[in-house]
Amino acid sequence: MSSVNGKVVFITGGANGIGAEVARRLHDKGAKLVLTDIDEAQLKEVAGRLDERRVLTVVADVRDLGEMEAAVNAGVEKFGGIDIVMANAGIATYGSVLGVDPNAFKTLIDVNVVGVFHTVRAALPSVIERRGYVLIVSSAAAYAAAAGMAPYDASKAAVEHFANALRLEVAHRGVAVGSAHMLWIDTPMVRESKSDLSTFLEMLKRLPKPLGRTTSVERCGEAFVRGIEERKRRINCPQWVGVMRWLKPLLSSPVGEAPVLKSVPDLLDKMDAEVAAAGRSMSARNQALEHG
Repeated sequence: MSSVNGKVVFITGGANGIGAEVARRLHDKGAKLVLTDIDEAQLKEVAGRLDERRVLTVVADVRDLGEMEAAVNAGVEKFGGIDIVMANAGIATYGSVLGVDPNAFKTLIDVNVVGVFHTVRAALPSVIERRGYVLIVSSAAAYAAAAGMAPYDASKAAVEHFANALRLEVAHRGVAVGSAHMLWIDTPMVRESKSDLSTFLEMLKRLPKPLGRTTSVERCGEAFVRGIEERKRRINCPQWVGVMRWLKPLLSSPVGEAPVLKSVPDLLDKMDAEVAAAGRSMSARNQALEHG
């Protein structure tokens, strides 16, 4: 296990949820942090609880390569370089393929996929120079699909494969690449989905246990930090989620899909009705941040 003491870690989506929790834990272990987010107020609140000498915050949008490059450059100027990059920023949308707002779908792909590329592209030269580590935050959704979550599932499968390809490209340069795969973590994104959609809660209840259980952000942060220290190829949270990767062919077969298909006729139309009634295909918080 390598120490993160003195290492410089660049984290997108650092203002809340997993990003903020991982930042706090790495800070406690002596790391220096470059935290980016579009939520300026929340970003300042996170930084205010940390040693300002070892934290740099940059309000930046992962959809803009120039902003990511400027954030990386600011981190390099302050701390000398970037050792670890965690491409964490991500959002979710609500509704079926027929029900989701096409603009919300595009926003999700821009944040969850294009944003990962921009983050890695900007930080990679410094990470290569320091023979560092790249962590791409994917999801258990890359292992198993869910009705009503097609945009999110597609984005997380995409970035998992991005991580796999990147690993092949930079291994000879001494850089390790990992992907993180979580089930339901008690983040603002999951809490907002529960609050906005009664059908989301119902879906969780109908999933076979323990697939419907929610894991604390603290437990997830602990797993992430351990994975970063060990430069892991994959971080799964809870740990048993790794089994889903090996079962992926079965989960996408008629046998694996059968339990889910039972709920679709009942729940999907209700979900789309809730989305239509709300007048939005993403959380109110994300919509407010999007329209600034």
